[in-house]
Amino acid sequence: MTIHWCGTGLSAIPGLRRLIEAGHDVVVWNRTTAKAQEAVGDLTTNIKEFTLDALAQDLKAGDIAVSMLPGDMHVPIATVCLEKDAHFVSSSYISPEMADLNKAAEERGLCFVNEVGLDPGIDHLMAHHLVAEYRASDAYDVNNTLSFKSYCGGVPKLANAFRYKFSWSPLGVLKALRSPSRSIRNFATLDVARPWDAISSYQAPLPTPETFEVYPNRDSTPFMSDYHFDKDWKVKDFVRGTLRLNGWSDAWSDIFKEIETLSGEAGDARLKEMSDQFWNDHSYDEGEPDRVVLCVDLKAEREGETVFDKTYVLDAWGDERGSAMARLVSITVALAIESVLNREIPVGVSAAPSDPKLVQNWMAELDKQAQYIAIIDA
Repeated sequence: MTIHWCGTGLSAIPGLRRLIEAGHDVVVWNRTTAKAQEAVGDLTTNIKEFTLDALAQDLKAGDIAVSMLPGDMHVPIATVCLEKDAHFVSSSYISPEMADLNKAAEERGLCFVNEVGLDPGIDHLMAHHLVAEYRASDAYDVNNTLSFKSYCGGVPKLANAFRYKFSWSPLGVLKALRSPSRSIRNFATLDVARPWDAISSYQAPLPTPETFEVYPNRDSTPFMSDYHFDKDWKVKDFVRGTLRLNGWSDAWSDIFKEIETLSGEAGDARLKEMSDQFWNDHSYDEGEPDRVVLCVDLKAEREGETVFDKTYVLDAWGDERGSAMARLVSITVALAIESVLNREIPVGVSAAPSDPKLVQNWMAELDKQAQYIAIIDA
């Protein structure tokens, strides 16, 4: 069974190297082979120039194709996997087009695993752990009122006036700022057209408590069922969101104002121009450490009294092993691949696992990638 790892960008390398060093049969695919050779050429010579046709010719039944390429390549690669009876793994969100492949993947006994990076990925594992712990606790009661918050962000370890640094193309960050979000706040659906309209403050329970700016991201509401919330639970708050350093909204206020005015092809062209400028001005310097903070909190209240309140918190930063973002994204992908090899993942299209044993095993490995990780009982 061969692993076909497609894409050797900044977020891919630690997990890829882990698989090769563990002795797995890995073919490394990249559009530019020189970049792949620079990243893993000391470990393997099995490096090929990526095209969809070339991958399709090499894929065999039972193989695993891993897409660490831009999001528009995930479904084409997964479709080739269907044709070749191969499995598929990606760190990205499950798109409607990917979800449409579920029935065909199930019929062929194939695992199409997505959402196994940092966010989405590790945040899912933490949420599954907390919900399972709550269900098993003495505090559990169907009449409790629940609040769920999950915030994740990549931020500079060394703070700067811009309050941010880019570890890959800024275009994705800029496009996300134009996206609406949906969450639940105070028992009601909260629809927000732009992130800066819903920025609030959040104190992360780190060893030295630290306050961040946070805002809702995408549509949080489908994740209630993904995290096994019962339909009759009383949910006061439910939000999955993005975390930024304090002062970020002030530093970016002019950017928000301009983004609000952009539309159409001219707007897309301006976003690309802004992205190129930001990459030039605000990308990480060689050896400069990044930082990732992830907090997932579940609280239950009964008659106004808190009966359960735990936060799964992670703080990681770049070190000699590489950037925190790259480690956390790609090592999680590698764990998913190994779980597919071990037949621990159900067939069909799925996200990060909820099986308690897998969650425990994956988190034990991910503990090694963070400088601090803990479950805080408030």
